[in-house]
Parts: sequence; C-alpha cells; structure tokens
Amino acid sequence: MSGDSAEAATGQPGPAEQASGQQASGRQGAADEASGRREQGAAEQAAGRREQGAAEQASAGMDAAQRDAWQPSPVGWELPWPESPASGTGPQQRAELEVAFAAAIRRTGSLMQLMGQAAAERIGINSTDLNCLNILSFSGQMTAGELARATGLTTASITGVIDRLEEAGFVSRERDPHDRRRVVVRLALDKAVREVASVFVPMLRDWREMAARYSDDELRLIVDFYGHMEQVFRKHVVRLRDG
Repeated sequence: MSGDSAEAATGQPGPAEQASGQQASGRQGAADEASGRREQGAAEQAAGRREQGAAEQASAGMDAAQRDAWQPSPVGWELPWPESPASGTGPQQRAELEVAFAAAIRRTGSLMQLMGQAAAERIGINSTDLNCLNILSFSGQMTAGELARATGLTTASITGVIDRLEEAGFVSRERDPHDRRRVVVRLALDKAVREVASVFVPMLRDWREMAARYSDDELRLIVDFYGHMEQVFRKHVVRLRDG
C-alpha cells in the first residue's frame, strides 16, 4: 500500500494536506493580526480625539496669556515630590490642573522671595527686617512678643530686628499709654512711606491694573483663596519652627 493510501486509510493527513492546512492557518493568523491592528488603531484615534476635545474644552475659557502659562505637564514634580498631584488616581484632566495649580504657587512663592530680597537691598536693610516691617505696617504698632509670634522668630532674634530697625529710623519703642509696663514698637510712618512704600509703588500699580481685569465676584474669590493660603502658610511656619 502506498504512503498516501495508508495515510488516507488511517485518517492521517498527507504532506500535501498538511502544507495546505498550514498555509490556511497562516493566512487566518495574518488576517486576525491585521484586524487587531486596525481595531487598536481605531481605538487609539478615538481616545486621542476624546482627549483633544477635553483639552480644548478646558482651555476654551482661557485667554492667550493663560493658555501660555498653563502647562499640563508633571514637569517639576519628579522626585523628590512623592505626593505629586500627577500621582493621583482621578481623571487625567483634573490631575493636570492640580499640577498647574501647585506649580503656579511654587513659582509665585519663589518670585515673592526674590522680590523681597531685591527690595530689601534697594532699601538698605536685610530681608528678615523688611518682612517684619511689612507685618508691623498692617497695624502700625505691636509689642515685641506679638511681632515674634507673627513672624515665628525667637524673642532674641526679634530684639535684634527691632534694634536694627530703630537704629535705621523705621520704628521707635514707646511705652503703652494704657499700660506703662508694656513697650510697643511703633512704625515711623513718614520714613516707611518715603523709603519703603516708594520701592513697591510700581508693582502696586501693576497689581491694580491686573485686578481691573476681574469682576467683583472674581476678586472676592481670589481674596478668599489668599485667606486660605495664609492659613496654610501660618500652619506650616509653626510646624517647621516648632518641629
């Protein structure tokens, strides 16, 4: 009996049938793979269109300057920032906004410090003394203890600050007329306006122009935001000083 006849009799496929089956299987696998790639590509395109649409909706209310400043990227939140907003499990768009929010606060904080240092150099005092002078200006007078608590400085450090400011003519020590045992530090308003406020006037003008862009309700929201930011900063000043 020939090999082909024997294989037919036993039900086993011959070499020709095996080759034909392998070719058919290969064609089917290639078709399946191509179909899978097409489906994956279509899904990726659809996802891309959805993400682009969400980004366009998010930026629709922004003007050109805001869009330029808004960088939806985790850059700057790599290590050592283990609790980056980008590491959350919420929607991607929300995570990107939180990254932009936190980065804006960091940039603003750095620039405020640089501005304070530059202003202090122009005035001729150090940045710590200028900060104390700024805090004192809100009320016009404070005791040394009150100023120490407001700044987080030690009593010895605040005494040195007051000594330097008094020698420069920016403050004076006076007895409280209602309690002669109590000494208050009083701001020398004329000198402060002449030599300190004048340095900040150009920036205050820019702030006023910037505020004019917002409605009353928007400004109330911004003021409320900064009130909460002040509480956060006070909390962490105490944490770092006492820790």
